[in-house]
Amino acid sequence: MFKKILIANRGEIAVRIIRACREMGILTVAVCSEADKEALHAQLADETICIGPAPAKDSYLNMESIISATLVSGAEAIHPGFGFLSENSKFVKMCNQCNITFIGPSADTIDKMGNKSEARNTMMKAGVPVVPGTKEPVYDAETGERLAQEIGYPIMIKASAGGGGKGMRIAESKEEFKEKFETAQKEAEKGFGDNTMYLERYVKNPRHIEIQILADQQGNTIYLGERDCSIQRRHQKMIEEAPSCAIDETLRKQMGESAVKASKTVGYYSAGTIEFLMDENNQFYFMEMNTRIQVEHPVTEMITGIDLIKEQIKIAAGESLNIKQEDVQIHGHAIECRINAEDPSKNFMPCPGTVEYIHFPGGKGIRVDSALYAGCQIPPYYDSMVAKLIVHDETRELAIKKMRSALGELIVQGVNTNLDYQYEILKDEDYVRGNVDTGFIEKFQKRLEEQESQ
Repeated sequence: MFKKILIANRGEIAVRIIRACREMGILTVAVCSEADKEALHAQLADETICIGPAPAKDSYLNMESIISATLVSGAEAIHPGFGFLSENSKFVKMCNQCNITFIGPSADTIDKMGNKSEARNTMMKAGVPVVPGTKEPVYDAETGERLAQEIGYPIMIKASAGGGGKGMRIAESKEEFKEKFETAQKEAEKGFGDNTMYLERYVKNPRHIEIQILADQQGNTIYLGERDCSIQRRHQKMIEEAPSCAIDETLRKQMGESAVKASKTVGYYSAGTIEFLMDENNQFYFMEMNTRIQVEHPVTEMITGIDLIKEQIKIAAGESLNIKQEDVQIHGHAIECRINAEDPSKNFMPCPGTVEYIHFPGGKGIRVDSALYAGCQIPPYYDSMVAKLIVHDETRELAIKKMRSALGELIVQGVNTNLDYQYEILKDEDYVRGNVDTGFIEKFQKRLEEQESQ
């Protein structure tokens, strides 16, 4: 087992990893930008190294600085968390060259699954259900228009190197296609430095269901049930649940086995997630694979009792999984709300600033993952998510009630947050009934606006 791990991240996920390492008796090295010198993760780690100026490109995305910090500190491994360098195969190769263990999958696997069009083709060959779409990369609108005609409208235009909702547009008809394609392609080139696109038939009103897998380097792979991530705004998730109220044991097994097949096809090891779209007829289609820990991993931990960060570390150290598929049991229901420093009344504009006062809720089945404390600064340079509130109870109905109570108790003063907005969602009749899909927020927003205008 590793004696010392460097965490190449910040915020709540860095704090989460530090805590897991502490419990395992592993020393930790935090890296921080100049803006994060007083951040909680920088204070909790055994050592902290400043790796550059505030902008992420000069610090948390600076591969050379992070590798240097690892070598100077004597850390044997790097945990990348999520975002930043967590799915960067070049960084993994740099780690390998310097005899540093990357806590995650191989560079080859990241490459295979990181390119969305290549991943689709790999899944088709493996017999995993895939939404009808292009098999080859698309580089121009004219070719795309011809292929879209064959696939059938509406069409989802996607960046091959995309993620986080960037480089994506929906074309409802041939008349819209050229403009939407070129807009998405420009966005992809700007955001990812890659103008490769692909097309999929747009699945209307789907649920976004993802399967958590764990795989060791000896070839053992298991699935840990599903998460329903349908509550999202502009393809960014807001509320996640486990299990999904739309899935029964039979469908769970089918999706789980498809996820295992998908991960085995690419020789995957570590924690990972296979994301599916599920239509109104419960047909599911592979969407993408996330080759890292997910923001929403706590809901899976709450219903299975398995610590995913510790498992990642053990797998990276070469240990075999000590959990078999038959050992995985799902208990109760868990919900996670992402708490962002933003103003929902101003189109969710980010709201950096100083936290003047904070109170976290507590009690049985309530967990808060956060790097906030009274007096801390929320810098303007990074993602606006500042906390994750997670609850667990015996049923979905009880979990919703517990989450309402916990949201009502959580106080953050000094910056605007989406706390009240999340509370309104938890009271919404469609949400309570489980009548949700990826278009939920747009419909919910309209209902809110109608109420305010009355």
